[in-house]
Amino acid sequence: MSDSRFSSLPLTKAMLHNLGELGYRAMTPVQAESLPHILDDVDVIAQAKTGSGKTAAFGIGLLHKLDVKKFRVQALVLCPTRELADQVAKELRRLARATHNVKILTLSGGVAFGPQYGSLLHGAHIIVGTPGRVMKHLDKGNLSLEHLNTLVLDEADRMLDMGFIDDIEQVIDQAPAQRQTLLFSATYPKRILDLSSTIQNDAVNIKTIAEEKANKIAEYFYQVPQDEKHSALVKMIAHHNPANALVFCNTKIESQNVADDLVDAGIDALAIHGDLEQFERTDVLVRFANKSCSVLVATDVAARGIDIKELEMVINYDVPLKKATYIHRIGRTGRAGQEGLAVTLFTTSEAREMEEYRNETRRFNDIEEVAEITGFTLVPPNSTLVIEAGKKNKMRPGDILGALTGARGIEGKYVGKIDIYDRQSYVAIDNSMIDRAYRLLKRGKIKGRVFPVWVFGEESPIDYSNVWKSARHS
Repeated sequence: MSDSRFSSLPLTKAMLHNLGELGYRAMTPVQAESLPHILDDVDVIAQAKTGSGKTAAFGIGLLHKLDVKKFRVQALVLCPTRELADQVAKELRRLARATHNVKILTLSGGVAFGPQYGSLLHGAHIIVGTPGRVMKHLDKGNLSLEHLNTLVLDEADRMLDMGFIDDIEQVIDQAPAQRQTLLFSATYPKRILDLSSTIQNDAVNIKTIAEEKANKIAEYFYQVPQDEKHSALVKMIAHHNPANALVFCNTKIESQNVADDLVDAGIDALAIHGDLEQFERTDVLVRFANKSCSVLVATDVAARGIDIKELEMVINYDVPLKKATYIHRIGRTGRAGQEGLAVTLFTTSEAREMEEYRNETRRFNDIEEVAEITGFTLVPPNSTLVIEAGKKNKMRPGDILGALTGARGIEGKYVGKIDIYDRQSYVAIDNSMIDRAYRLLKRGKIKGRVFPVWVFGEESPIDYSNVWKSARHS
């Protein structure tokens, strides 16, 4: 489709106005190619890389045909991880601002089952979730897909890699045969095409990878002795001194150990992996996104759904198990026209395997040529202030900003990202002002009330040892 204007599509004036307010100036290739078909109620299988605008592609489509007056589940979006489900739901809510009373519910594992059941009792228009948790609610009779008209499989290739095919097939068995099915995938392996042939009807096949502008990434490879990988990692971070970095490991245990070792070396780091409780994962992701943590160490599964637009550096502490995984990993840097940096550490035993990675642009350098920097530390610019109140308390970003920047408050330039969840709110504060901000909220009021306040890295004023799992982010 040559016309990239959203106004060329049969969208409502309210939707077009909202897209303009959100900064959607023109359609990306995947949006331009897929949206006309999606709006015509045609099945689509689209290949598009992360960050290509695919969420808006299917989001605009399913919202366009939503009947808000019918308070039933009309659209279901399945995602491979909790983090991606949360990210997709957040973007759908932004796109739905032009439509009143749209209820979007997230159903994913790692959080309490009971509150999700309670939310389902009140109904929803759109469900975004992981296959396992959605299937569990279907089995319990908490969720009905009787009125479903749009099914979306986001990052379908990853869901198949993670073994979700049985759950996906069971979910589809409970969906109406007459529906629109949309598949979005970064790759087109045979299993994806086989899946498409069994769950879609005459699907339009779209590939926009070639049309999407490649990320500008400088790729470096260093061979290191197995027992010197940690020191090499520290050397790489010190040498490049990135504002933030994402380090990939192949196992949960390794990711936690690497994060702990980095902290011991004076580099602020956190780990995210499958052994963390959901509230812990949320805490980690919030702190990394709001620049109060410099380095995030992650496994591939845990990193799905992490969307940091200005990520300076990706480091493969462990060589990825598949070349496709390497592309996924490094594709998180160099976005939005920025230049990115990717470093891969490999051992002597992996040297032969690395030959497949050699090309005219990738640089294989000697680690000994990188100078040691003694006394290096990496400290983030912000700290995170936690307020024990959230959406359940009708908390809004403006309420928090007003309490911080009012009379005798701090300047707005010292206040960073504000994230509000059901029962907690997170505020990024410049390190130079964190003590003052803490005192302001500790002694002052928000919305006429006093709420407990604390700072990550310091002792919380509340003992959550017995209530974390049931109270936070449920």
